[in-house]
Amino acid sequence: MLCPKCGFQQADGNSECYRCGIIFSKYYEAPEAVAGPSSRAGSSVRLEREQSSPDLWSSLNYLFFRVDEEVNLFYFAGRVAVYGLLLFYFLRYIFTSMEMAYDVMPFMHLINLPFHEAGHIIFSPFGRFIMFLGGTLGQLLIPLICAVALLLSYGQNFGAAACLWWVGQNFIDVAPYINDARALNLILLGGVTGKETDGHDWENILRTLGCLKYDHFLAKLAYTTGLLLMILALAWGGYLLYRQFKNLDW
Repeated sequence: MLCPKCGFQQADGNSECYRCGIIFSKYYEAPEAVAGPSSRAGSSVRLEREQSSPDLWSSLNYLFFRVDEEVNLFYFAGRVAVYGLLLFYFLRYIFTSMEMAYDVMPFMHLINLPFHEAGHIIFSPFGRFIMFLGGTLGQLLIPLICAVALLLSYGQNFGAAACLWWVGQNFIDVAPYINDARALNLILLGGVTGKETDGHDWENILRTLGCLKYDHFLAKLAYTTGLLLMILALAWGGYLLYRQFKNLDW
């Protein structure tokens, strides 16, 4: 169906426009929706013009920053609680050394681990190097896919912001692994260190690339990238909460 106001193409049965945010039932009750022929003709001209040259910025703004006209207080309180937890753990990461990063959220490390191991299996057909890299790719791609799905399929931009925070957390989660590429002191999944086996993912990755000596630099880069993504996610989520607060259904 086409939005009668902005001409945005969307799924049939929507109660509101994903682009401009109008509530269809209210729009059709408005005076301009029941105006005379000349007014409707003018609206048709505007509609054709907007369809031929869609406002990309308006569409992106609506996608990333849309809030409901009436926000349920219970849902809002839940989002505030989630935001508070994300902020709390972000601050803990800020004041924790990279070597101790696993101690901040050990439960998240266990959540990320199956995606890491699945990444090895999924990317194994592409060769030994990509198989090693696939572990890290797996744990980074899963939260990113969740963010895109929430944003594009369900219009849940706050959930997408939380998933972006999760992407940042995964960058931080992999940083000590990169940092250990030469030392090989980390305890691996089998209960042994890299010294007792044939190394581990990032030792093999960096050795293949001839970049083993840059392990500490790359680890710090990953850790910093994670913190920056968390800041971006918190800024995005915080702005959404501010807008939702103004629309609370008291």
